[in-house]
Amino acid sequence: MTQDTLLRQIIDYANRADPYPLYTELRKKPVRQEGDELFVVSTYWEIKSLLHDPRISSDARNLSPGAAGTLLQEEEEASPLPPAFLRLDPPEHDRLRRMTMRPFGPPETPRRVDGMRGELARIVDGLIDGFGDRKQVDIVDDFSYPFPVTVICRLLGIPREDEARFHAWADTIAAGLDPDPGGDPGEQRRATHEARTELGMYLSGLIDERSGAPGDDMLSALVTQHGPDGQMTRMEVLSTAALLLIAGHETTVNLITNGTLTLLRNPDVLERLRDDPRLAVPLVEELLRFEPPVQLLPQRTTLADIDIGGTTIPKGASLWLVLAAGNRDPKRFPDPDRFDPDRPDIQHLGFGSGIHNCFGAPLARLEAQLALTALARRLDAPRLVEDPPPYRQNAVLRGPRHLNVSFDGLRS
Repeated sequence: MTQDTLLRQIIDYANRADPYPLYTELRKKPVRQEGDELFVVSTYWEIKSLLHDPRISSDARNLSPGAAGTLLQEEEEASPLPPAFLRLDPPEHDRLRRMTMRPFGPPETPRRVDGMRGELARIVDGLIDGFGDRKQVDIVDDFSYPFPVTVICRLLGIPREDEARFHAWADTIAAGLDPDPGGDPGEQRRATHEARTELGMYLSGLIDERSGAPGDDMLSALVTQHGPDGQMTRMEVLSTAALLLIAGHETTVNLITNGTLTLLRNPDVLERLRDDPRLAVPLVEELLRFEPPVQLLPQRTTLADIDIGGTTIPKGASLWLVLAAGNRDPKRFPDPDRFDPDRPDIQHLGFGSGIHNCFGAPLARLEAQLALTALARRLDAPRLVEDPPPYRQNAVLRGPRHLNVSFDGLRS
C-alpha cells in the first residue's frame, strides 16, 4: 500500500463500511503529503495540537489557488447565504459564536438544552410508537433522521404546521452533502441551491415575524438580542439558523445510527443499557471515540509554515485532519479498536477541539443518550437485517444510509 493512494482509498466508497484498517496504515506516518499542497494528519496528539493552533484557518478564502478543494467549498460557493461562523476565523468567528451561544447555553442560558429533556423523550417515544405493529424498521428513515430535525424545528420555533416543509428542505440539503455517483451533479447542485434559497426566504419571513412578536425560541433570541457584541445582521441570523439546521441535525443522525449499529454488534452492552439507563452517558462518549459521526475535517489551511510530526506544512497548504484515525491512536487509547463504555479516559476528538469544537455537542449528547436508551428498552430482541448496512457516499459525515432492524415487538 503506497502512501500516495491512502487518502484516495479512504474516500473510495468501497471502503466506507470499514475505513479503520486504512486509518491504521495512515497513522504509521503522522503527517502525509498527498499531492503538491495537500497534507493529511492522522495521529491524536498532532491533530489536537493543530485544532488549538491559531495558525490554522477554517476560512476557505485563505486556501492557496492550487490547494485541493472539497465538497464543502463547492457547497459554500453555491449557497445564497454567507458562510456561517463554522467556516470563519477570529474575530468574526468568535463574535458570532458568542452571540449564538447566549440563547443556547451557558452562561446566559444554562438550562436551554436540559430543559428540553422531557420534550425530547416524548418525541423519541412518539417515533417508536409510530413503528406500530411492524416487526422491521429502517432506523435511519423511521427514527434517527426525523428525531433531530424535529428537535431543531422546536428549538428554532418553527411552527408545527411548517415542520414538514422544513424536513423536506433539510433532506434536499443533506442529499447535497452526500453525492449520488449515479445521479446528475448539475441537477443535484440546482436542487440544493433551490432548497437553500427557499429555506432562506422562509427564515427571512420568520425573522420579520419574530422581530415584531418575539417568542421564547432561539430564533427570536437571535433576532432581538442586544448584547456586548451588538446585534446580528439579517444575513448573519439566516446563516446561523441554517447552520443549526444542517450541521446540528446531520451529525446527530449519524451518531444515533452508528450507536444503534454498534449496540447491535455488542449485545452484552445493549443488555446492560436496557437494565441500567445510566450507562448511556459513558456509552455515548465511547461511541463518539469509536464511531464518530464526523470522520475528518477537510478544507483547513495554514497561515504560516508549521512544523509538526517531523514534517513542515507550508503556508497556504490544504490540511485534512482525520479525527476518526486519531480517536483510535494506540498511543492515546489502549486497545483502541475495542468498544468499551467503561473506558476510564475518553477524551475523544468526536466533537473536535479548540475554538471550533462542536457548538451543538450538549444537545447531540442528550439526543443520543435518550434515543439509544429508548431503543434498548423498547425493542424486543432487536437484530440486524444486514451487516454491514449500506453506507452513505459521504466520507466526511460517515454513517449508514439505511439500517434495517428486525425485532419481535415493542415493549411499553
